[in-house]
Amino acid sequence: MLSLPLLPCLLCRAEKNKLPKMKIQLHDNDKHLVFAPLTLTRPVGTLRMGILTNDERWQKLLPDALISFETEDYLQEKFQFDSNTICVNACLIPNEELAVAVASLSGNEKLTYNGIWIARVGTGDVAVDYVGEEATYISERWHLFQKNGEVLKQDFNLITASRQTVQLSSTNTIIGDPNLIFLEQGARVEASILNTQGGPIYIGNNAEVMEGSIVRGPFAMCENSGLKLGAKVYGPTTLGPHCKVGGEVNNVIFQGYSNKGHDGFLGSSVIGEWCNLGADTNTSNLKNNYGKVKAYSYKTDDIDQTDVQFMGLFMGDHSKCGINTMFNTASVVGVSCNVFGAEFPPKNIPSFTWGMGNDHYDLAKAIESANNMMIRRDKVLSEAEISIFKYLSDKK
Repeated sequence: MLSLPLLPCLLCRAEKNKLPKMKIQLHDNDKHLVFAPLTLTRPVGTLRMGILTNDERWQKLLPDALISFETEDYLQEKFQFDSNTICVNACLIPNEELAVAVASLSGNEKLTYNGIWIARVGTGDVAVDYVGEEATYISERWHLFQKNGEVLKQDFNLITASRQTVQLSSTNTIIGDPNLIFLEQGARVEASILNTQGGPIYIGNNAEVMEGSIVRGPFAMCENSGLKLGAKVYGPTTLGPHCKVGGEVNNVIFQGYSNKGHDGFLGSSVIGEWCNLGADTNTSNLKNNYGKVKAYSYKTDDIDQTDVQFMGLFMGDHSKCGINTMFNTASVVGVSCNVFGAEFPPKNIPSFTWGMGNDHYDLAKAIESANNMMIRRDKVLSEAEISIFKYLSDKK
């Protein structure tokens, strides 16, 4: 078994000998449509779960590595592709031992784990078994929230090791181990209840938990995110950067820059970037008969039976819904949808849908709406992102 000290040794040796920097290419592994609608606008390797995205995780484990992506052609203008790299399965969540094993590959070796390929160099003809610490593998989109807790705990240890937390205000009530609460610089938490009995609580740079919030770990807030007054959060839940969340949330991942600012329940769900859930939006995550759910699959273009009992909402980037929207169990909303109306929305809403029917959201208006929201965060759609919009709009 490879020892952990080998990782810094490998990196130091490369720096000392002025070797070319290691190149890691995160490969979608034919999962582009499996993780859609989230991956309609990003490679698998940039999906957020735990605290980090997978490319951020690899960058922390191999700080000097250059990260690129092998994904769909229409995404490559935004997400860099680089040849002559160590090709890595983007569905594997790396730990320190796995990073050591990948960094140690040479010649035409291929690293495998439980029958799954992890990484390969060149032709990958020579098989090498990974025998280190157990690694997390995601093969379905619902694995993102189902396995969020174990990955969040792993990320917490990776990020906070040998570091000192900002002191937590005495106005808060702590249940469980206070050492499992970590605040980055600028984080603010006042008059809230924090329970770490189920897992750690991580509060990122300049993030804020407002008064009266009740949080059960594992829970993570990335930089500049906020929990609104009196929010109720059950772990495992992750708020990506620049998210504003209120009401009741249970086992949810927000990729980033998205808002659920008001009351309403959201559970067993994954929300993309630049989304907004209107006030009192509610999502069912359990059927009335407690049975296994059926959900739309972009891979099969059909409603498939799953083995999952709890599943709420999967929403692609730049989609919005009006106030009092009621989503059925296992609903799927594509990219840049504007969902509104008095009835329950359909369980499958294609990208660029206006309302609840078959009306197409005009591309120019969709781009304008996206930019209107992004300007609030000093951002606008890049030319590469507009090209992605056009591709998805034409494909509808």
